Amino acid sequence: MNDMSHDVVLMEELHAAVKAIRAELHKRIVEQDGVIADLLACLLAGGHGLIIGVPGLAKTMLVQSLARCLDLEFNRIQFTPDLMPADITGSDILFEDRATGRREFRFVKGPIFANIVLADEINRTPPKTQAALLQAMQEREVTSTGRTWPLPAPFWVLATQNPIEQEGTYPLPEAQQDRFMFSIAIDYPGREAEIEIVKNTTTPQTTELTAVLGREKLQAFRDLILRIPVADSVVAYAVALSRATRPADPSCPDSIRSLLTWGAGPRASQFLILAAKAYAAIDGRPTPDDSDVRAAAYPVLRHRLVRSFHADVEGVSANDIIARLLEHVKPA
Repeated sequence: MNDMSHDVVLMEELHAAVKAIRAELHKRIVEQDGVIADLLACLLAGGHGLIIGVPGLAKTMLVQSLARCLDLEFNRIQFTPDLMPADITGSDILFEDRATGRREFRFVKGPIFANIVLADEINRTPPKTQAALLQAMQEREVTSTGRTWPLPAPFWVLATQNPIEQEGTYPLPEAQQDRFMFSIAIDYPGREAEIEIVKNTTTPQTTELTAVLGREKLQAFRDLILRIPVADSVVAYAVALSRATRPADPSCPDSIRSLLTWGAGPRASQFLILAAKAYAAIDGRPTPDDSDVRAAAYPVLRHRLVRSFHADVEGVSANDIIARLLEHVKPA
């Protein structure tokens, strides 16, 4: 089987795996199809995700359920104000051999040593602890007392954040938010969906989820995403969207220039293309088009736009700015 035929078969397997994961998730999760699609795209593209939503929208349950659909090691870290970096990464602990009386320091790995790590309420812990997690996310390794331990592969971090409760919290700086590929917003469910949620969660829970995707196959799918070809015009469109968010750039529309202090950097352009590839693969298409880039614009750009005081006064959100951007910047 040549490389092209192998990729075609792998694409079919990816599409089937995504359908199976969605079916498993819908045993517990009502609606949220768009959020699930964003999570799967983030997973396949190899980026980390920031999930933002008010309390009670099943953010943690969604991540835990997705982890159960994957045959991977999963750890959840509940972030609190007294959490220290070593509580996440691990630390050197003195061990004593009772037979010989010999003592030595050994590194005990922290909960970050897992394939999927849920950082629950990341804005509740101080910047020093946030930085330890984000450094490990970027470098995919932990260093202690001069030794380096690589993190497991694949390694995927999903962090949740409450957008309305700000007292006693430590919001992530914009530069650190940039480490996350996606910012996934979860909104309130519709009326009928909420009725179904209440019915499902106020009776005995007997549903068990089945793992449908393992480590080796996930890595093969991620490699496939990187090999998916993209037309030059689609790449140019992604770059044009990113550049148009920068107030100092001539391509920035006048209608949004005064609403922004800073725009998205080149990493956003990279993530727009990776996400577009993932969306296309999820749909079973061999290559992404402009619509995939547009779909990726919201989760990729919303946490990379630094709104101005003018935008705050006018009540213009990041989503509003992205909507204006998509109206102004058209594919070539």
